[in-house]
Amino acid sequence: MGSSRRRSRSSLKPLLFVVAAVAGVLAVSLWSFWLTVRPPRLPVPGLPANYRLPAEDVTIVADDGVKLAAWFIPSSPPRAAADTPVVVLLHGYPANKADMLAIASALHPRFATLLVDFRYFGASEGGVTTLGHREHRDLRRVIDLLARRGHARIGVFGYSLGGAVALLGAAEDARIRAVVAWAPFADLRVLGRDVYRIFWVLKYPLVELMVLWGRLFLGIDITRPSPEAAAARLTIPVLIAASRDDEQIPFGHAERLQRALANNPRAEFDFGRGLHNERFENFERRLFDFFARHLS
Repeated sequence: MGSSRRRSRSSLKPLLFVVAAVAGVLAVSLWSFWLTVRPPRLPVPGLPANYRLPAEDVTIVADDGVKLAAWFIPSSPPRAAADTPVVVLLHGYPANKADMLAIASALHPRFATLLVDFRYFGASEGGVTTLGHREHRDLRRVIDLLARRGHARIGVFGYSLGGAVALLGAAEDARIRAVVAWAPFADLRVLGRDVYRIFWVLKYPLVELMVLWGRLFLGIDITRPSPEAAAARLTIPVLIAASRDDEQIPFGHAERLQRALANNPRAEFDFGRGLHNERFENFERRLFDFFARHLS
C-alpha cells in the first residue's frame, strides 16, 4: 500500500508542474496586460505659456462619453478658419500633450495646432488606454471639432503610439489631408512578440493571451485594426520617420509600413539614427515643410 501511494504521488508531480507552469504564464500575462493598459503615467511638465504660445483649453467628448483634454493654439495672426491650416498633435505612450509643445512651437505661427491628451493620459478621462483601438475613433471626434469651427485643411502628426493612431484615423477619415508618423508601430501583435522575445517560443501564447484579456476585460481586440493595414489604404501624403537604432519600436515596423505604402506615390520616408526619443537633426524643419506643401 505504501509503495502504491508513493507511485501515485510521484506520477502526480509532472502534472502539478505543468499546472503550476501554466498558472505562472497566465499570471505573468495578466499582470503584463494590466500594466500595459494602465501604465504609470509619465508626468511631462510644460504649458503653452512656457513657449509663449496663446492657447485655448478645449474638451472633446468621445463616442463613449470620455472627456478628452486639449489645447488649441491659433496661428498668428489669427486668420479665418477656412484659410488656416491646422495640425493635430498626438503624443506617445505613456506621456501627455505637453510633450508636443516643442512641435507646436516649431509649427507656429503659420499653423494652428491642437494638442490632445489620449484617453487615460494627461488631463483626459478614461480608465485604460487601448493602444489605438478606441483612440483612433477619438481622433474622429477631434476632427469633428475642427470641422465645426470651419477648418478644412487638417493634418495630423503623431509620435510613437500617436503615429499609429494617426495612420489608423486617416484611413477612416477623409478630412485628414496629410499625416506624419514618427516611430509608429505597424502591428501590435508583432510589437508584442518583440517585447516578449526574451521568452522565446512562449512569446506567441503570451501575445495571444494579451488579445484574450482584451476581449474578456475590454470587449475588444486591442490589436485590430493594425496601422500596417490602415497604411495600405492611404492615398494622401504620408511621411514615416523612424530610427534604425530605435530600442522601443524595432526598425522592422518602419519597413513593414514602407511595404504597406508601396502603392502610394505620395508616401515619403525619413530613416536615420538615434534612440526612440531622439529626433533627427532639423526634423522640425522637415515637418514644417511637409505640412506647408500639403496643407497649402
